[in-house]
Amino acid sequence: MICLYVHIPFCRERCSYCDFFLVTKAGFVERFFEALAVETASKASMLEGQSIKAIHFGGGTPSLVPPSFIAAWLAQVSGLARISSDTEITLEANPEDLTSESLDALKAVGVNRLSIGVQSFSDRKLKALGRAHSSSDALRTVAGALERFASVSIDLMCGAEGETLAEWEGDLHAALGLRPQHISVYMLTLEEKTRLWRDVRKGLRDLPGEEAQAAMYRKAAERLRGAGYRHYEISNFALEGQHSRYNLASWMREPYIGFGPAAHSFVVSDETETRFSNASSLTKYLADPAGAVDFREALTEAQRFDEEVFLSLRIRRPLPVGFLRKGHKLGHQHLDATLVRLKENGWIAVEGDRVTLTEAGFLFADLVASELLSE
Repeated sequence: MICLYVHIPFCRERCSYCDFFLVTKAGFVERFFEALAVETASKASMLEGQSIKAIHFGGGTPSLVPPSFIAAWLAQVSGLARISSDTEITLEANPEDLTSESLDALKAVGVNRLSIGVQSFSDRKLKALGRAHSSSDALRTVAGALERFASVSIDLMCGAEGETLAEWEGDLHAALGLRPQHISVYMLTLEEKTRLWRDVRKGLRDLPGEEAQAAMYRKAAERLRGAGYRHYEISNFALEGQHSRYNLASWMREPYIGFGPAAHSFVVSDETETRFSNASSLTKYLADPAGAVDFREALTEAQRFDEEVFLSLRIRRPLPVGFLRKGHKLGHQHLDATLVRLKENGWIAVEGDRVTLTEAGFLFADLVASELLSE
């Protein structure tokens, strides 16, 4: 089975903290989907005979495009591969785009899971983040989605300018009152070259410090776990059986094919694992969608080891100590000392021959991974 990802790059405007590839030229939507059909046809041999586990429409803001375009692309794929009633089909959406009519239309074309970029239920905080919707929009939209879809995910963001722990607890309270099946919690990070990054460097904006953000993250984990959500990945919490199949498959290094500008793919053939990606340019994509790939590499043994370590830690998948010994290049003695130190810090648990990240270790996952990688 494989997963599919479609990058729909259109947004009304770029959020100050966003560094994803996107464009604000909605007039190109129809041309984009024409190009998408060409790219999909060019990858027919990769799709034929495959069973599709999950499809994820990301962006950008997929909820900006008419559902009829989504329906046409799904029909094209279903002519090449097997999309079943059990295939997870997720579409990312913003609250301001969703009405009762659009929710009904998305369900009618086959979308069965919505990922809604709520970010906050506080009007003050939404303004600080530069979001276009209000708290009432968010509450209305999520409630409407829950009436229609069996699986709804919402994104929450902590660490906005001026945010306090009490305000963050208000977001958690509102989210738990709605009780969506899935909640993603992200700490606001400064991505280089974004508008927010420039404003902070100039002293025009001031964000909560690392300790304050860490306290918010710990509070989220405590409240959500207490409400029955399983913390199955660093940023993700789900009710039983409601995890994102697409995301979990990616973290478990299962094959997926990406479509659209800036989309990434991971394929396995015999003993070779290959990652490739399309150019981050709508102009180039529209000009030659069948030749959109601008990066490709077959993974080395060391790269495969590093990915396995990094991604397994994110989902608390046990890593055998023997596996770490085989790939770690600094020697067994160095690795053993590293494991002892990480365990003393409370970041990992070692049970028999298995190493896993602890709940406290989630905050330091990247640091732990760097200690265990091949170099």
